Amino acid sequence: MDIGVLVTIRSLLPNLAPVERRVAQAVLDDPGGAARQSISELSRSCGTSATTVVRFCRAIGLSGYPELRLALAAAVATDDAGSLAVVAQDISPGDDAALIAKKIAYADAAAVTDTANHLDPAVVVNVVNALADAARIDIYGVGASGYVGQDLQQKLQRIGRPAFAWPDPHLAITSAALRTEGDVAVGLSHTGTTVDTIDALKEARRGGAVTVAVTNFPWSPITEAADHVLLTAARETAFRSGAMTSRIAQLTVIDCVFVVLAQRDLPATRAALERTYTAAQAKRTRRGRRPSPET
Repeated sequence: MDIGVLVTIRSLLPNLAPVERRVAQAVLDDPGGAARQSISELSRSCGTSATTVVRFCRAIGLSGYPELRLALAAAVATDDAGSLAVVAQDISPGDDAALIAKKIAYADAAAVTDTANHLDPAVVVNVVNALADAARIDIYGVGASGYVGQDLQQKLQRIGRPAFAWPDPHLAITSAALRTEGDVAVGLSHTGTTVDTIDALKEARRGGAVTVAVTNFPWSPITEAADHVLLTAARETAFRSGAMTSRIAQLTVIDCVFVVLAQRDLPATRAALERTYTAAQAKRTRRGRRPSPET
């Protein structure tokens, strides 16, 4: 399903004016219905004016309401007679285990696909350039983002990159205070509003480090502290607010950055992976060892 316009609306939702947010929510709740409505019908259903609807369209990068209707129609065109309508909905209290599994699978797959489709390759290359030249890499993130940060650290260290993840806010800020030119600092925050992560990124930038933000919202506060912004496209809902799809979307971004970086020097990458694989194999029982590494 081509849902680019819906991803854009969700990512900009927190920064819209309250009246524009009502229009955005109506569109997200029923994109097909909104595509069939005239501008006066949509504005009336949202309790606002046609002028507000036009402002909303421009806020999300469209020229006006006709372009919005076309984009929404395209977004739902491949939903064969509503075949995805059920699994694309939020999890409800009455859903059974089978339906919950289908909804989670759909949402997780959509998070990966949408993130990959909306990831800017030019920004990825810029971030990889900075990481390739970095004397040291600091990674900041708390909660679920902290786990993603640790995954990035592990990946970078496997190929010989000097990376350190700091899920503890106090350790993060003290490490950030020592960052200088030639270093890179990466901050992960789904909402882009996590104060501890933002503060660490600002501190690292103050010392001259190149800063990178991984977030779902392009207008969020963390982007103001970043030289480069990598955007995810995940949607958390009432039953999925425990950083489920957001974590998967962040891991997608991390994997893309890692592979592009690893590709820079394949012989060195393969050699590093071989050595680290061999070292890790020594920690397994003989029965659990495999004959050769997968690189």
